[in-house]
Amino acid sequence: MTKVGIMIEGQEGLNWDRWRRICIDTDRLGFASLRRSDHLISLMGGPDRDCIECWESLALAAEWTKTIELGPMVSPVTFRLPGVLAKIAASVDVLSGGRLILGFGAGWNQNEHSVFGIPFFTEKERFNMLEEGIRTMRDLWSRTYPKPARNPIPFLIGGKGLKRTIPLVAREAAEWNFSRFDLEMFRECRDALDERCREIGRDPSTIRRSLMTSYLIGRDRADLLERASQVRDVIPSLKNMSPEEVLDNRKDAWLVGTPEEIAARIRELSKLGIDLFMLQHFLLDDSDALELLGSEVLPAVA
Repeated sequence: MTKVGIMIEGQEGLNWDRWRRICIDTDRLGFASLRRSDHLISLMGGPDRDCIECWESLALAAEWTKTIELGPMVSPVTFRLPGVLAKIAASVDVLSGGRLILGFGAGWNQNEHSVFGIPFFTEKERFNMLEEGIRTMRDLWSRTYPKPARNPIPFLIGGKGLKRTIPLVAREAAEWNFSRFDLEMFRECRDALDERCREIGRDPSTIRRSLMTSYLIGRDRADLLERASQVRDVIPSLKNMSPEEVLDNRKDAWLVGTPEEIAARIRELSKLGIDLFMLQHFLLDDSDALELLGSEVLPAVA
């Protein structure tokens, strides 16, 4: 069964009113998952953009929703000591009634570490910290309180590295996320993950495979062009394009089209073994786009 979730880039203008509305809408409309990035400052050159803290927002999301899965995608190991993150995550999982998936990563953006005075280690060191952090959190969940509602909390690990990331996913993750619309690379990583699972005696089907991409949806061409015009204000690389150029530029990198066209594309892509499509929702005030996805795309791909 193919599922669709919503991904929010929390560092690109998210505030509490917007987050509350998104939580309520996605839960009501029946999306499978609601996730948000864990960054501290805009990554698109907008230092004046709102950016509410990730885990505080997830705690509130646990209260503002009833059924939807929640989680970060992903929390860098460098931001919080694993022992502290274990306590935070367990608290949010209990509050949500066991709806948390814990996206956990090595971190990558050196600038935000510098701005906030957070030590930024070498890639090898960060991956070592990530692996040790997973072990630390599982150990703490086994012997401290509150215990997670789902114990251990399932981990989500994203990435495409064949040497360290994919083997780590095979050993530790409940979900693997691929965040590039490169289908050939997806196939290569998917096949490598299957092989690593077989090598350690794990059933590959026990790992959910998700693809993160963005979308532009419209009831008709005029509707699409209006959203293409709006998204230029969010993404600097699109700023100087006409709405028509935006659609042409994004048609192979995002899911673009009417609800019927997007549903057809999702059904086709799901044949690659993609279980969950996490769609970046850049237009944070556009509840109508979520309504279109929820009312017309979700039933067509379920």
